[in-house]
Amino acid sequence: MIANLLNGDNVVFTGVNIILAWGVYLSLMTGTLTFAMAAFMAIGAYVAGVLTVNFGWPLAPAALAGMAACFFGGLMVGFPALRVRGLLLMLVTTGVTFSVQVGIENIEYVGGVQGIRGLSGTTPAIVAGSVFVIGGLLWILSHSPLQRIFDAAREDESVAASLGINIVFVRVAGFAVGAALAGYAGVLWGHYVFFIAPQNFGILESVFFALFVVLGGVNNMWGPVFGAVIITLVPEIAREFGSGFAEYRQLFFFGVLVVLLLFRSQGVLSFRTISLKAPIKGLRPVTSVSEERADD
Repeated sequence: MIANLLNGDNVVFTGVNIILAWGVYLSLMTGTLTFAMAAFMAIGAYVAGVLTVNFGWPLAPAALAGMAACFFGGLMVGFPALRVRGLLLMLVTTGVTFSVQVGIENIEYVGGVQGIRGLSGTTPAIVAGSVFVIGGLLWILSHSPLQRIFDAAREDESVAASLGINIVFVRVAGFAVGAALAGYAGVLWGHYVFFIAPQNFGILESVFFALFVVLGGVNNMWGPVFGAVIITLVPEIAREFGSGFAEYRQLFFFGVLVVLLLFRSQGVLSFRTISLKAPIKGLRPVTSVSEERADD
């Protein structure tokens, strides 16, 4: 069973879902819950797909182009959208997902509802390497003073603003970088399954991406990994035992979401990562009471 779980398909799909979960996590780190990640996944997949299939680009530069398109798309969507909060923000980002899906369906150059075929180049090794690189960068971020800025923006924006933190800039930056990660995940996924179509990037997919983080926890980078792995591999484990669980996958995980929101709103892995304090120029740490009195 373990050998089956470690096959190429599961490695790729689990890795892609981890990257998507980290994209949602970056947005949630600043207090922004978005349902637009499927839209950015579609943009990344289609931009890279057009470049590799129609223009013969290698996968690496096409992936960078897809990420750049999603990053700038995140900036354009983020500045107006992130001025609203709560339910209104969810509705706005849901509308973004629907708009992108319908827009792609009506663009004949990218295949319309028929999608694009012939994408290739993603391997399990590329996905695994991408997860390690992105995870390493997030680990550095989570142990840096920037983590405290994100935490402050998420926990209390009024206090954060009083400390001189530009809340809009922080949230838009987190949203745009998360969108770029979603776009990169779309590139990897599309160039592994060889075919992409607008129906692969609907609002239900965005909800599942958010569920990765809600299940695992938003307080640290390991929560999204836990949620993505569990949601991706549990149906595969059930299938090994001949269960019909896969047919009820959506119902089961939405039930889990309701239970978590009621009894453990911080997710399964709710611990916080200890970050570094930014040094303040002109100040030095006091090591003893006598030293403090001497300074006085």
